[in-house]
Amino acid sequence: MSKSSMQKQKLLYLQRILLEKTDEEHPLTLSEIKELLAQYDIKTERKSLYDDLEILQQYGLDICRVRSNTVKYFIGNRDFEVPELKLLVDAIQSAKFITYTKSLRLINKLEHLVSENQGKELHREVYVTNRVKTFNEQIYYNVDFLHNAIMQNKKVSFKYTEWRVNFGSAPKIIRVPRKNGADYVVSPWALCWDDENYYLVAYDAQANKIKHYRVDKMEKICLLPEVRDGAELFEQFNPARYAKSVFSMFGGEACDVKLSVDNGLIGVIVDRFGADTYIVKETDNTFNVTVRVMLSPQFYAWVFGLGTGVRILTPKRAVDEFDHRIKDLMACYECDLSTNEHKEDKK
Repeated sequence: MSKSSMQKQKLLYLQRILLEKTDEEHPLTLSEIKELLAQYDIKTERKSLYDDLEILQQYGLDICRVRSNTVKYFIGNRDFEVPELKLLVDAIQSAKFITYTKSLRLINKLEHLVSENQGKELHREVYVTNRVKTFNEQIYYNVDFLHNAIMQNKKVSFKYTEWRVNFGSAPKIIRVPRKNGADYVVSPWALCWDDENYYLVAYDAQANKIKHYRVDKMEKICLLPEVRDGAELFEQFNPARYAKSVFSMFGGEACDVKLSVDNGLIGVIVDRFGADTYIVKETDNTFNVTVRVMLSPQFYAWVFGLGTGVRILTPKRAVDEFDHRIKDLMACYECDLSTNEHKEDKK
């Protein structure tokens, strides 16, 4: 490329140098800027450089000046501040649905939104090696594809996979499609992020009910020509409220459950169901709350984990189911205990 053509690109390279090389802690003098431009085979005079900086500032670049022994220049405000990017880096690290490889790529892209020196601060935050991550590199394209299907009001088909143990010569974990590889056909209506995973909330016409599917377990998604079903069920659908009612996104029978809760666990109720949850005083030490949940094993596990602080009051079938599960668990451990005692007696 000729020198004259490089001169035409001077403003672009000047902008790149300021964005990549400077920040409040690392300003550059005009002489240093000229040296960096020379690396791109661009020669410039001091007066011309003043004019160029003025043009970039008028364009909207926040070029700041600081005086010491000489005047130095740096970029002030950017689209993202370093603390904001650190939050995004942490979110990427923590998100289980983002693969290890994609995590590194995304963080690397974030580093380019600040100066090289500031980017090093973000780079020191990269600790994704030991995080549990999904293995499905297609998840980003899956999410985008499903959003488009929702926008186009179309059904989708896909293969839905699960993990299984293959007990061959050496036991190993394998991923296989459910329903012997048959396609799932649903009407997509919303995407939710819950428990560090992306979920598609859809209407299954064959079962005549709302279901959800983990996006990272979906493969070979296809857009179908048919218009979506289930519009009447989604007229008042609230994704946030739905996510609150489903524990760890495990389905079950939707039900209004009345709980008796110790006052000290109000924070647990707020974290789970929101600060606008309606509560009623029961005693000086407890309150009642009615919440809509899916009666799933995960819901009962949540109640069990809170010990005597939370008690299911109604409906009776939920109380009976919880009691049944506790008794089954106790019987399992009593059996193991008696077996171990019997072995000890024989010694």
